[in-house]
Amino acid sequence: MVAKTKKNNKVGFSKETYLNWYEQMLFMRRFEEKAGQLYGQQKIRGFCHLYIGQEACAAGSVSALIKGDKYITSYRDHAHPIALGTDPKYIMAELFGKSTGVSKGKGGSMHMFDKEVGFVGGHGIVGGQIPLGAGLGFAEKYKGTGNLCICYMGDGAVRQGAFHEALNLAMTQKTPVIFVIENNGYAMGTSVERSSNVTELHQLGEAYDIPSAAVDAMSVEAVHNAVTEAAARARRGDGPTLLEFRTYRYKGHSMSDPAKYRTKEEVASYKDRDPIEQIKNVILNKKYATEKVLKEMDVKLKVRVAEAVIFAEESPYPGPSDAYQDVYAEKDYPFILE
Repeated sequence: MVAKTKKNNKVGFSKETYLNWYEQMLFMRRFEEKAGQLYGQQKIRGFCHLYIGQEACAAGSVSALIKGDKYITSYRDHAHPIALGTDPKYIMAELFGKSTGVSKGKGGSMHMFDKEVGFVGGHGIVGGQIPLGAGLGFAEKYKGTGNLCICYMGDGAVRQGAFHEALNLAMTQKTPVIFVIENNGYAMGTSVERSSNVTELHQLGEAYDIPSAAVDAMSVEAVHNAVTEAAARARRGDGPTLLEFRTYRYKGHSMSDPAKYRTKEEVASYKDRDPIEQIKNVILNKKYATEKVLKEMDVKLKVRVAEAVIFAEESPYPGPSDAYQDVYAEKDYPFILE
């Protein structure tokens, strides 16, 4: 039941779709570049994991899914709420640990949440979000909503026992969940080849008879097509799909990682297939926009990032009494089963 690597199958996409993808992914990158700069200035503290290079994973997934679907991921979680439409100023404020942040300044970089857009969080425990994702999918099935959960994880997380337990249960229950391995080649500094005899990570789904495939995740079109297919399966009631998004991060695992375990040639080879540049080339070749228009878009996006930084800097820190708020979930919390 394992498919070959899914690449862009040249299914036609509209001018609006390409321009939206380009703007969305470019904004993710500009946001993350600024976050990295601010971390160097010690305005952002603690852990910080950037998504630079992996933008097509989030953008292609969101364009393939619908309102009401749930999203859950690991600690590399700034880009997903951006793709879903969360106001970036609240994401930046969370990075600053301010009370106006999406998690009220209590979560920081690794624990972004926005229930209004269906983002059920970034999670700091490696693999901890995987059974939660299976549970979110089960909740949608139980309530008969027709929605699903897409659950992202890194290539290192598949070594956790929770991964296998969640896949087994999800397939047994025919849960509407899409498991996504964002395989950027390294679990922190350890390459996939050094951590497992199974380097074709999507093959791990075979043990549970889960349809699975590798996806060229440097192509936003390929991501969109693969998620569209998996979502249709989930909504039919046929259960989960395991997708291995083959992507790459240009930066280290976190801001404290100099990434000396990689060669410059390796990084350059992936930058030659940069997902944003690929979309830019399509836009220019099809004359959907001119180079001038795209540059103007970039300037506007940088202004939005700068405005988010100002908002974060001017926002207050949480007070001591805030430690006692949001400790218990309210009864009407939308993800709690009645």
